[in-house]
Amino acid sequence: MTADTVLRRRLAKDLDRAFPEMVTQMQGLVFNGARRWLPNRSDAEDIAQEVFVRAYRALSGYSPERIAELRIRPWLFTITINLCRNHARTRSRRPVEVVLDGHHSSGTTFATEQHAIDALVVDEWRVRLQALAPRQRDAIVLRHVVGLTYKEVGEVLGCPTGTVKSDVHRGLTQLRSILAMEDSP
Repeated sequence: MTADTVLRRRLAKDLDRAFPEMVTQMQGLVFNGARRWLPNRSDAEDIAQEVFVRAYRALSGYSPERIAELRIRPWLFTITINLCRNHARTRSRRPVEVVLDGHHSSGTTFATEQHAIDALVVDEWRVRLQALAPRQRDAIVLRHVVGLTYKEVGEVLGCPTGTVKSDVHRGLTQLRSILAMEDSP
């Protein structure tokens, strides 16, 4: 019996007691996925929290039978990707906050030099991923950042497994080209 099956059964039996376990198991994956779609860490943290709020609300309305049959990872990432898309759409209608000299408008600074470097690396990859077609970007993030299977990615994106494999392959080929251009003089 897989860990996913055990978790689904626990959720179906007692949602309130099992839900924190689901959050513990999935929060890192949900955050990492959101971080690749969104421009900054705090937005990804907010989205990750909202994913679990919405998941709890939805699960509380489901029958135990439906919960027992639910494929948790694809379901959570469907929520995640939809929230990220909505956030991006909303954000595009607002003025952009500019960071000057490592200081945010809230007056905070990067806690450590390593944090600043990590943020820079994530931002560089986010920019590279933004150069891809949306289908390819979503497929790559779900497959290689989040770690979903091709079948699960297909469930999240609503397309056949073969299409997911093709999108991942084409996206990785394009990312290799981008990296080669960055490395050339």
